[in-house]
Amino acid sequence: MTMIDRPAGGRARPVIALMGEFSAGKSTLANLLLGERVSPVRVTATQLPPIWYTHGTGDPERVDMEGHTHPIAAAEIEGIDPHDTAFVRVPLAAGVLELMDLIDMPGISDPNMEATVWKRLIHAADGVIWCTHATQAWRQSEAATWEELPAALHESSLLLLTRADKLREADLQRVVSRVKAETGGMFAGIFPVSLMLAATAGEDRDAWEVSGAEAVTRSLLDIVFRIDNASRRRPKPIVTRAGDGAPQRPVSAASTVAAPSRPVVPRRVQARGDGGSRARLPHSAIRQMVPGQMTSGS
Repeated sequence: MTMIDRPAGGRARPVIALMGEFSAGKSTLANLLLGERVSPVRVTATQLPPIWYTHGTGDPERVDMEGHTHPIAAAEIEGIDPHDTAFVRVPLAAGVLELMDLIDMPGISDPNMEATVWKRLIHAADGVIWCTHATQAWRQSEAATWEELPAALHESSLLLLTRADKLREADLQRVVSRVKAETGGMFAGIFPVSLMLAATAGEDRDAWEVSGAEAVTRSLLDIVFRIDNASRRRPKPIVTRAGDGAPQRPVSAASTVAAPSRPVVPRRVQARGDGGSRARLPHSAIRQMVPGQMTSGS
């Protein structure tokens, strides 16, 4: 199986993969984070390869198994064959994409789609947001798939119990307790969330917080900042072509991003006294993120 990796050189933004079983809320989450209805939520998993959202403008590109790119129209995405496409790269001028790239992965439960469709790309991810239905949370198939993924993802991944509003509070708390016990620390955080409530919150701050989206976005930002800081301290890998020692770029999974002169963070992020960062997000959260500079102080 060919592994897809990120290009050498420059400083790529952290990559967060959205994963889970079919119809668990991944594409709804992508739309919520991106702030616009761009992810093809009504298309079945068998019709789509991974969709890689990155900051930029222009037409989407289909990336084949050899790493060659083919410009396509946005309307063509729904007809892409996942068996001869590594992923589709979609550039968007969305605020969240100034902080991270997002990959909307196919559902893992589709019997008509080989796992290699998403497995070839998972090694390019720095973290995962895994969506599972609260009403049937953390099925055996999900646990088995998660155990196959690199253990390094555990500390930078979140587990979302979607459609949490479908359960009574007492039942939801029992599900959360069970899932915490079964996952055994394999996620940095576990969050009940109603993505539909978050998507319709509008200017209602209370609805946004009650949906669980505020807690999710704060935790996601903490993870992204930590990944970004660690990547800037990490030595750059040296990739050579066998035989002549000349530098060679690996198969490109996303466009190279030049290192900015200062970190790109949302304006509503303030430094804590302990040196860390904590997001101060509005109800519209990540979709209103803009470049800014972290403020110092309390």
